[in-house]
Amino acid sequence: MLTQNLGYPRIGGQRELKKVCENYWAGKTGLQNVLTVGKNIRQENWQLQKEAGIDIIPSNDFSYYDHVLDHSLLFGAIPKRYHDVIQKKGNAETDLYFAMARGYQKDGLDIVAMEMTKWFDTNYHYIVPEFYKDQQFKLFSTKIIDEFYEAKQLGIITKPVLIGPVSYLLLGKEKEAGFQRIDLLKNLLPVYIDILNKLKSFGMEWVQFDEPFLSMDLSEKEQQAFINTYKQLRKEFPFLKIVLATYFESLGDNTALAASLPVNVLHIDLVRAPQQLNEIIGQLPEKTILSLGIVDGRNIWKNNFDQSLAVIQQVKEKLGPERVWIAPSCSLIHSPCDLNNEKNEKVLTAEIKQWLSFAKQKISEVVLLKNLSEDNSGIGNQHKLAENRLINEARRSSALIHNPSVKQRVINMTEKDHKRISSFQTRKQLQQQLLNLPLFATTTIGSFPQTAEVRSWRAQFKKGSLTISEYNQLIEEETSKAVKWQEEIELDVLVHGEFERNDMVEYFGEQLAGFTFTQNGWVQSYGSRCVKPPIIYGDVSRPEAMTVKWSAYAQSLTSKWMKGMLTGPVTILQWSFVRNDQPRSETCTQIALAIRDEVCDLEVAGIKIIQIDEPAIREGLPLRKKDWEIYLEWAVKAFRISASGVQDNTQIHTHMCYSEFNDIISAIANMDADVITIETSRSQMELLDVFADFKYPNDIGPGVYDIHSPRIPKREEMTHLLKKAQAVIPDSQLWVNPDCGLKTRGWDETKKALIEMVSAAKEMRETVQTALSV
Repeated sequence: MLTQNLGYPRIGGQRELKKVCENYWAGKTGLQNVLTVGKNIRQENWQLQKEAGIDIIPSNDFSYYDHVLDHSLLFGAIPKRYHDVIQKKGNAETDLYFAMARGYQKDGLDIVAMEMTKWFDTNYHYIVPEFYKDQQFKLFSTKIIDEFYEAKQLGIITKPVLIGPVSYLLLGKEKEAGFQRIDLLKNLLPVYIDILNKLKSFGMEWVQFDEPFLSMDLSEKEQQAFINTYKQLRKEFPFLKIVLATYFESLGDNTALAASLPVNVLHIDLVRAPQQLNEIIGQLPEKTILSLGIVDGRNIWKNNFDQSLAVIQQVKEKLGPERVWIAPSCSLIHSPCDLNNEKNEKVLTAEIKQWLSFAKQKISEVVLLKNLSEDNSGIGNQHKLAENRLINEARRSSALIHNPSVKQRVINMTEKDHKRISSFQTRKQLQQQLLNLPLFATTTIGSFPQTAEVRSWRAQFKKGSLTISEYNQLIEEETSKAVKWQEEIELDVLVHGEFERNDMVEYFGEQLAGFTFTQNGWVQSYGSRCVKPPIIYGDVSRPEAMTVKWSAYAQSLTSKWMKGMLTGPVTILQWSFVRNDQPRSETCTQIALAIRDEVCDLEVAGIKIIQIDEPAIREGLPLRKKDWEIYLEWAVKAFRISASGVQDNTQIHTHMCYSEFNDIISAIANMDADVITIETSRSQMELLDVFADFKYPNDIGPGVYDIHSPRIPKREEMTHLLKKAQAVIPDSQLWVNPDCGLKTRGWDETKKALIEMVSAAKEMRETVQTALSV
């Protein structure tokens, strides 16, 4: 019986990669420093896994920005607009890579970034491959080969990780009509074969193909593509040891397909889909090894060894120990690096800390489960098993977890708690009478740049070097400047800027009962963007108002309307590490009631426009369509609970980004937000088509520029996008806004971009007025 790992966090224990990349983009350090930091992280990860006792260690799981983008570069799937970047003298391959991820606006070039979207149902974002008819591929980057050789030089023969050919194509988008991207398989497979041949020449023994789409609904053509792909790979490499990794869901009706593929090891996710075990065992070919994804790669709770050992023993009895591997459920990039970095008990108490396990600890859990299942009854192992039992029982019975009043409030809810008083059309008339907003009303999504200075105030306040009054004074001054500047450029609906907030989920979690936090529990969201998800360990409630003070203060500074900014219950759930001892729907309802209390308090304080962000509602959708209805029912209900305690003339906004809405548009309409703002600029308003086809009844703010790229869009560019929106959505329903919050941008680019945006909105109004006067 062997152990394997599917992937390890690549940000570094202290976010070293984030820091060096951002310094490089800012021109504060050289490329060589970026490469050195990356090398150090890779080698530390390999050594850590080797010393822990992992038998099969991955390589090519490291990435400077995104592993899907790595593959696009690897295969030469580089959109034509970036070819000028390649031609610029002095540009390294890394600069091309970052240009594809972030856009490029220098050397006389102005190139938009590639589209970004969510990685299945996680909060990780990947760069979407772009595909064209008859597209050709070639080996463009040698990263995977270089990293395998690098590990070999350390005495570690790794298992290179590749996104499988079928999943890679399905992750992308056709950028022109007349073909299906899966048809490009015949052009792509020769590059995979070339890569494998080169890796074999360096001594590769194992290779891992990630095929997460085997856990998705597949067409017959896609199913056949899997069969053809792995049949051809096996023909080319009859003795290559192949690990086929699936995760995030059960194989379901693809079980027979997956079991039939000519691979040596099939990995399944038994954390997210334990019900699939018996079916896959019954269909697994005689010699195929089953890798049990039994340690949770996406959450932070300590493994229950007794439960895991029972599963391992069951599989060993049916398959034999030589056909069983033990592994995390998926790549550990979704887990923080190391629980040992949590040293402040004022932040994370010892009682709760003992319940947790981060990436480094999960690696140890995998190895310990192997030792325990092999009847290694050494005193140390038996002591750890006894300790694990005590910790899991302590968590189950802890008084910290249960709040009877919260549970009773959920039980007492009625239907009116998740319905607005009147229909949208009635509300819209009342809201327009009160708010008196123009056509193409302008606003932002909420946050303004969190400069190093603003972040330093928060750090000083936490350390005690700033008093509460000193800190509040600084935040008041920053808020006042932001409000004044928004008035100067004539934005229609203002925001206070959120300078007092660290993260859109963490800020709320810090003020809600049932949440706890870490100092260094960072995980990668996209590129250099790292988040520190809260940990929901118990029943959730709101002890006191969370945002009213700063929203009311900002409103007092202006005669324009100030928008209150909240994070919605589904997003707080999705972007937290959630307790696993009750259904997620119950936890989400508890959060929704807490947010409802805040919404009502904002209204009482005079805030008549309130945004409840739900960027994660699409992300939380189950991977299998048969499971969608149940999820959407409780997720939409949770949003409506949070939004339905106000009067008709209070306008409720929501925001969603980097998601495909086509299949759930009716559920989004059922959320019944007065205004929805969405990401559309990277897709060139493509996402709006579904809102037009569906005849979405409420107001829409399609994002007119991409805030995740440092480039500054021109007014003409935004006007062009607004005219595309105008072609499918009535003028009376359109708002004008950026794609997302501006927290990660600098003030210079933010100001220039928003001035252009306001100018674009004014041009649109003038065009409409001119047309009406003719």
